[in-house]
Amino acid sequence: MKIGVIGGSGLDDPQLLENYREKKIKTPYGNPSSALTLGTLEGVEVVIIARHGKKHEIYPSKINYRANIYALKQEGCTHIISTNAVGSLKEHIKPGDLVFPDQFIDFTRFRKNTYFDKYGEVKHQPMAEPFSNELRELLADGCRIFNFPHHTKAAIIVIEGPRFSTKAESFMFKNFADIIGMTTFPEVALANELNIPYASIAMSTDYDCWKDDEPPVSFEIVMQRMKENAEKVKKLLMYVIPIIIKKDEEYIKSKIRTIPNFPKPGIMFRDITTLLLDPDGMRKTINILYNRYKDKKITAVAGIESRGFIIAGILADKLGVGLIPIRKKGKLPYQTVSQSYELEYGTDHIEIHADAIKQGDNILLVDDLIATGGSSQAAAQLIEKLGGKVEEISFIIELTDLRGREKLKKWPVYSMIKFEGE
Repeated sequence: MKIGVIGGSGLDDPQLLENYREKKIKTPYGNPSSALTLGTLEGVEVVIIARHGKKHEIYPSKINYRANIYALKQEGCTHIISTNAVGSLKEHIKPGDLVFPDQFIDFTRFRKNTYFDKYGEVKHQPMAEPFSNELRELLADGCRIFNFPHHTKAAIIVIEGPRFSTKAESFMFKNFADIIGMTTFPEVALANELNIPYASIAMSTDYDCWKDDEPPVSFEIVMQRMKENAEKVKKLLMYVIPIIIKKDEEYIKSKIRTIPNFPKPGIMFRDITTLLLDPDGMRKTINILYNRYKDKKITAVAGIESRGFIIAGILADKLGVGLIPIRKKGKLPYQTVSQSYELEYGTDHIEIHADAIKQGDNILLVDDLIATGGSSQAAAQLIEKLGGKVEEISFIIELTDLRGREKLKKWPVYSMIKFEGE
């Protein structure tokens, strides 16, 4: 899991992160607004980009939105949270309030707002619900905990800028939107095209210019109110970001079916076929694994028969490497190397093709579940027999009470979801 944060003015602070570093990046759409700031927050990988540049040198319509969103996708971001300054078009949304819009109205004219603009690549992207309801709910929960004034729904109208509205425009916009800003679109639409959940923390800084007893909006007012709100927004981000990965893991766990007394009495069978059937659950599962291993220089992914093949195959494709099947004895057609392992009663064997691994290959070993650990131990031994290195042994499910991890002490082990009991 990796979270992208698009920082508005004053909200691209690298001090949010532990062990942060900068990374310059290029995309097929040109250079993003700034170098990326990479680090961790409570163990979660975070990538920050300064929307207007590090010195606020890029005005709204000159921002390369496509490069910014693509850069976050390229870095493996699975969610995006943006921070934006907005004006309020409603009396009840006061300066200083936080707003989590659920709808937008595009009033811009000059921005490149799709990735599908080449001849023959037309894609009509659904946009009925453009903002992630899950992220918006988490942000609202954080505001309730910290007692921050906030609004859980709003329509934002996005204007071209850099100028602010006339009074006539402000009164017109007031009739069909709740807040007004210059940067939410096309960010949200582009994130949707790349299937990245997106939410905005919109900070109300002013009443635009429709309210006669308030000064008309100015850049100085916006910057001052952003500065006043910055610590509040940072606190909210620090609360929400660690929860996002926990929510995804809970979702994945909820999609795993438990079947009692299978394959024999007393066994609680954890069935991943219900997870395989759920597109969102599988997307979240593969994204978590991909982001864990994408920088590890994996040579190939080895999958253990039979359900391990499914996860390993999808992951190998996403990592851009080959798949090595490890199968029961007699199932592979070419010359094989075999390894035995202990069962409750007797032994069993697994095999791998003798030419599947070269000396020094870095292999990721994948299975759906670790129980007693016997087959995984044998698979890792097979990889090493052929001269490969086991980068890690990775599982969707771990049955902790069976203590299979103890057999695998020699190698790094990762499990996504843990169940107690068989």
